[in-house]
Amino acid sequence: MTSSLDSVTIGAFFIVLLLTAASGLLISKWQSRGKGGLEEWGLGGRQFGTLVTWFLVGGDFYTAYTIIAVPALVFATGAAGFFALPYTIIVYPFVFATMPRLWAVSRAHNLVTPADFVRLRYGSHWLASAVALTGILALMPYVALQFTGIEAVLSQMGITGDTEIMKMTPVVLAFVGVAGFTFAAGLRAPALIAFAKDVMIYVVVIAAVVALPHHFGGYRNIFTLASNHFAAQHSGSVVLQPSGFSAYATLALGSALAAFMYPHTVTSVLASSSAKVIRRNAVLLPAYTFLLGLVALLGIVGVAANLHLHSSKDVIPALFRLAFPRWFLGFAFAAITVAALVPAAIMSIAAANLFTRNLYVEYLNRDATPGRQGSVAKFASLGVNACALLFVLIVPMQYAINLQLLGGVLVLQTLPAIVFGLWKRLFHHQALLAGWAASLLLSGFLLAELKLQTSSYPITIGGHIFSVYVGIIALVTNLAITCVVSWILDVLKVARLVDGTVSADYIA
Repeated sequence: MTSSLDSVTIGAFFIVLLLTAASGLLISKWQSRGKGGLEEWGLGGRQFGTLVTWFLVGGDFYTAYTIIAVPALVFATGAAGFFALPYTIIVYPFVFATMPRLWAVSRAHNLVTPADFVRLRYGSHWLASAVALTGILALMPYVALQFTGIEAVLSQMGITGDTEIMKMTPVVLAFVGVAGFTFAAGLRAPALIAFAKDVMIYVVVIAAVVALPHHFGGYRNIFTLASNHFAAQHSGSVVLQPSGFSAYATLALGSALAAFMYPHTVTSVLASSSAKVIRRNAVLLPAYTFLLGLVALLGIVGVAANLHLHSSKDVIPALFRLAFPRWFLGFAFAAITVAALVPAAIMSIAAANLFTRNLYVEYLNRDATPGRQGSVAKFASLGVNACALLFVLIVPMQYAINLQLLGGVLVLQTLPAIVFGLWKRLFHHQALLAGWAASLLLSGFLLAELKLQTSSYPITIGGHIFSVYVGIIALVTNLAITCVVSWILDVLKVARLVDGTVSADYIA
């Protein structure tokens, strides 16, 4: 350990963490009325009401990575970083319209993953496997970034070392915490801890936006300083410029469409007790966007503070050090750590559910009992976390962020199979596979050409250059190929596989 340890900060940090963990012991008294097995461990018995679902979805949607990365993006680029606000507004009407139908058919057929639905709807195990593998691959760097968030906090407090092995201590501690947390209690653990996590984050962020302006003469002066800085550096702006409109709009739209294609957000939806709970949450969850706006605002404060940082991701810890007394700094760091533990647990559970249902049961053991599936999923979650740990230790931080960006683009390409199938089986399963494969290849090519430094690709239309989110370009290509190939296959009378659902299944 280094000699820079602050006993007050670290003491407060561990006290808050221990109290939060102690609340998790209440999980043992939260008795299940479910069937046990994978449905209990991986979906909490499908019993979560409005309040629990609100915290659970907020817990896996607004992560430590969000708290670190959104201000970092605003710090680096200015107004462009605020794309997260319209995206988290657009997404909830989409959730209101689509997710109750997915919940209803999943409840009717005991489905656990979105790939389960694709398998039942289209009858194709290859298409279901494609959706499952895409989801797992998209989640891996996302879980790894939660570990990195914990690592950043522990390193800020001096919990690191001088040798290479000692420098791994923070992230290994993060792995042990998340893996044990997930294995022992399944989805109920993060669902309960999410209460404490969200309250802590609200307290910390509101305290920061109230305390920091006093250091810089108020928000009017903060925006003036930030505007002058961006003008001098030619690196961004406080007000979005017309040249950035297309990138901003398409990134917001693409991110909104992708958000609930991620397996962990679908897992939180399927854990709800009713479709009414999902609709209520689609109405209530925009309250988190208010918090996100405050978090993004801290990036502007960081610019005004003229912080000299090794990386833009350090802007939040640096501002917290500036604004808070040592005891509250420990509380703030604990809040960020819990904000990483909760979503990392949900993500690893979602990935384990996909592996168990759509790979293990599909190809290795079709007769696996619910109890056996639950056991396999527990150990699969350990494997997911171990892979994420290796990812953090081997892949440099910047590449991890860029690969998470790639994950968002990839998971968006599962939308045609999942969302369109909730209303009508318009497309041939082979056409969906063709569209999925082509869009993934195109996404990889475009992002490689951009060297994973940005997610917006320049397109020339009528002599004007527009930057468009790669995910949207790939999705349009995906849909075009799917439509054309479906038409060709139907003309050639290539048989479609059996649909295992009926119209009544989609009505809660």
